[in-house]
Amino acid sequence: MPELPEVETICRGLRARAVGRRIIEVEVLEPRLRTRVRADFAAQLAGRAITDVSRRAKYILISLDDDFVWVTHLGMSGKLIWVEASRAREKHDHIIVRIEDGYELRYHDPRRFGLALVTARSALSSLPQLKDLGPEPLEEGFSADYLYAAARRSRRRIHDLLIDQTAVAGLGNIYVNEILFGAGVRPTARAWKLSRAEIERIAALTPKILREAIRWCGTSFSDYRDVDDRSGEFQRHLRVYDRERERCRACSAVIKRVALTNRSAFYCPECQR
Repeated sequence: MPELPEVETICRGLRARAVGRRIIEVEVLEPRLRTRVRADFAAQLAGRAITDVSRRAKYILISLDDDFVWVTHLGMSGKLIWVEASRAREKHDHIIVRIEDGYELRYHDPRRFGLALVTARSALSSLPQLKDLGPEPLEEGFSADYLYAAARRSRRRIHDLLIDQTAVAGLGNIYVNEILFGAGVRPTARAWKLSRAEIERIAALTPKILREAIRWCGTSFSDYRDVDDRSGEFQRHLRVYDRERERCRACSAVIKRVALTNRSAFYCPECQR
């Protein structure tokens, strides 16, 4: 699933290309996403101009000129790409948004776990998908003080706390593994048992690693692509994620994997004690 760096990369690409352009026509070729696309979705977009593109957690928010917002989530395998209208369509192109000047935005999703809806801006904060999200790790609401208080209240593993979207918005398994490696904390450690110093390292590394991943346009293993349908490059810089049985780049110990809450967590047994 695309995480904060991947979604932020897409938002930046869309902001550069789509803002100021008008939507001409919309085709919903497959409405059966995780949440079914409403019958009036196409009519809600057609004829409106795009005024801004922003992000909340892993959600793409495309603002329209009538104070409505097109909300998209890419699910497990989705991508939202900006292409010339003449480009051949692909099998899993489920939503086609035709833009003026000969371009299209195409929502492509083989597994159909994504989301596409339009809502009034005033209703954004009460959307079920958004209303309970935690603070953004790249904004001021996320701090060592906040994270330490959240950890002290939790009886979960620190890995599970960090991927909880109500605790920290936008983090996922890839970057939580990388953050915990950098902080020298095992993913299995109980959050409430961590010291203030350990929490401070985690809080400091979180925005640093996320910004570095954004600089490399995110991580691509299979489905993720940016708005130009290109792969990210941060996978070349991963220290532990998906590196089971490989040597740690810091100490040469063998990277291990452990199953946590239906996810695989990766760690170095020497660097993370």
